[in-house]
Amino acid sequence: MEHHVAVIGGSGIYEIAGLEDAEWQEVHTPWGAPSDHVLSGNLKGLRLSFLPRHGRGHVHSPTTVPYRANIDALKRLGVTDIVSASACGSFREDLAPGDFVIVDQFIDRTFAREKSFFGSGCVGHVSVAHPTCRRLGDTLEEIAREQGIRVHRGGTYLAMEGPQFSTLAESRMYRENWGCDVIGMTNMPEAKLAREAEICYATVAMVTDYDSWHPDHGEVDVSEIIRTLTSNASRMREVIGSFPDNFAGVRSACPQGCDRALEFAILTRLEDRDATVVARLDAVAGRVLGQVP
Repeated sequence: MEHHVAVIGGSGIYEIAGLEDAEWQEVHTPWGAPSDHVLSGNLKGLRLSFLPRHGRGHVHSPTTVPYRANIDALKRLGVTDIVSASACGSFREDLAPGDFVIVDQFIDRTFAREKSFFGSGCVGHVSVAHPTCRRLGDTLEEIAREQGIRVHRGGTYLAMEGPQFSTLAESRMYRENWGCDVIGMTNMPEAKLAREAEICYATVAMVTDYDSWHPDHGEVDVSEIIRTLTSNASRMREVIGSFPDNFAGVRSACPQGCDRALEFAILTRLEDRDATVVARLDAVAGRVLGQVP
């Protein structure tokens, strides 16, 4: 299998120089329309796709992002690896605005989103004990260090519902009592759904602020966040530009088993599966359900 890397991120991330045969593709899914069309092309021989998480023009809030449709659409296009480029706040003094953090854990505090492709009629349970792909994280860390970016490996991402930022009491609790490292609004249930779809997933959390806990910075300043976002997007484009040198050759099976997460996950007996529900799973679970997307 060849590598097909997708980046889910915001405006400016997907404006990559050298992307050939680039085309915005409309992808239909059983879960509704994705956030936007998917930009796909070839970067020095690597198949590369981009999905604006909030849609071009930022039309989706963190709550209304159609996460299931987004992951299903990327699976239908043959994506093997997803890189999430996500703005975040920092709970640690040493994770400063402008730093990149390759997180390896999440605490999911979202409550108003559909979090699974499975349910009544076809029940499935996947492990997300280690919700990000180590191999993909290794590659991203190596690229960032080669680019001279201040990058930190490992950390816990607190996913909040939003769209408001944290209260001071919440910020202190996440930092002091829960031991979280960064906070954002979009990586859950995205990471869980990628695991259900058997796609390797990693997050580059790009720090924009210190949330509201820091005594010298006060509450979140949106104008300052936007300035830092612009700088972070420029450096993330440089990281993406190095993908072809790091995803060359035939793609081997994931050592962590991300691409085989459904091997023993579906518990509903064959004779008790709802045909309508199973039909919706043709892309994300077709490998184990005997279907072809």
